[in-house]
Amino acid sequence: MRIAARLLLVGTALATTFPSSAQTADPAQPPAQQLTEEQIAAKAACGGEFADWLQKMHAEAQGKGVGATGLAALDNAQQDPKVLARDRAQGVFSQTFTQFSGRMISDYRLKQGAANLKKYDAVFQRAQMQFGVPGAVIAAFWALETDFGAVQGDFLTLNALVTLSHDCRRPELFRPQIVPLLTLMDRGDLPADTKGAWAGEVGQTQMLPSDILKLGQDGDGDGHVDVRNDAPDVIMTTAAKIQSRGWRPNEPWIEEVRVPDSLPWDQTGRTNKLPIKQWVDWGVTYADGSPLRDTGLQAGLVLPQGHKGPAFITYANYDVYLEWNQSAVYTLTAANLAARLAGAPKFDPRTPENGLDLETMKTLQTKLEARGYHVGGVDGILGTATREAVRQEQIRLGMIVDGWPTPELLAKL
Repeated sequence: MRIAARLLLVGTALATTFPSSAQTADPAQPPAQQLTEEQIAAKAACGGEFADWLQKMHAEAQGKGVGATGLAALDNAQQDPKVLARDRAQGVFSQTFTQFSGRMISDYRLKQGAANLKKYDAVFQRAQMQFGVPGAVIAAFWALETDFGAVQGDFLTLNALVTLSHDCRRPELFRPQIVPLLTLMDRGDLPADTKGAWAGEVGQTQMLPSDILKLGQDGDGDGHVDVRNDAPDVIMTTAAKIQSRGWRPNEPWIEEVRVPDSLPWDQTGRTNKLPIKQWVDWGVTYADGSPLRDTGLQAGLVLPQGHKGPAFITYANYDVYLEWNQSAVYTLTAANLAARLAGAPKFDPRTPENGLDLETMKTLQTKLEARGYHVGGVDGILGTATREAVRQEQIRLGMIVDGWPTPELLAKL
């Protein structure tokens, strides 16, 4: 999950309030058997006296070609206890989709998004031509991450990365970012005192150093990739990142729909993609009641708050959002904001059944774990693993299978 914090007030950027994509809800960490050699080495190298660890990191960076500027910055790096406090803190992703999106899709962001799409129209067109990513998609991430650069975070990026890399909780996520950051400093693309989100993300769309180094675009032709200050660089680099995650040009990502009262509910869910014609045959329509257009694509039906709440058809491009941030409420909000910036109306929240608050969600997760499910930890957050466990229990109990945990489900358990 991207690492920037997200705002709770209009005009306050995400980078200071919520966990970033690299860490959101902790699903970014792959199973141990999927770790790369570099990540395994990072796990093995964590801990011990910080001075000794930093000396070894210096030798590693020097061996990988980091120059004098980057090495000097590394030697002056310090641990930041506030970073570890953020890493251990609960995020805001226990909110429902309607709560979260209601805060994040603000009038301010809609107006500023429209203004920036107009102001940088030529750059957005170039980004779509080169990378296939619509301007509204780029602008939505730009808005959510930092309010178009207004709030990029106040943590020293190098200190944040060395702190999280020395720490033994998830060093394999952060140590591979140190050398790319130092390389960017050597190039003059980032200064030694670069500040960003607490988990090492940098710039107006809060990207990790390795992505900036690999995918960075000099959008204004000044010889540098400046994702902190140059809007053309931000737009083009963000487009390159989205494309690298598998974006399909000229295909939709999400559309609000209306679902009938009777549906094979066990066929719903993002990953259960079916031909559009099948959804049409089952009575799914656009939100205004008009029939779905059969594009020949496959799509899943996402019900973020159950069968009585808002409903969305999601296509392959929606999966790219989960490559940006692992949180379901964040990705659905980002996709919906992009749709709004592209001209879609505000979605209908409908009248979903009451869900569970943070503590009762923890109770549910404890019960699910006792039944043998792996829910990703008892954290009170309705993540992918918890939602799938809920679906399985709904099947077992003969309930409507929509992945939405309710007091009724908790009582039956």
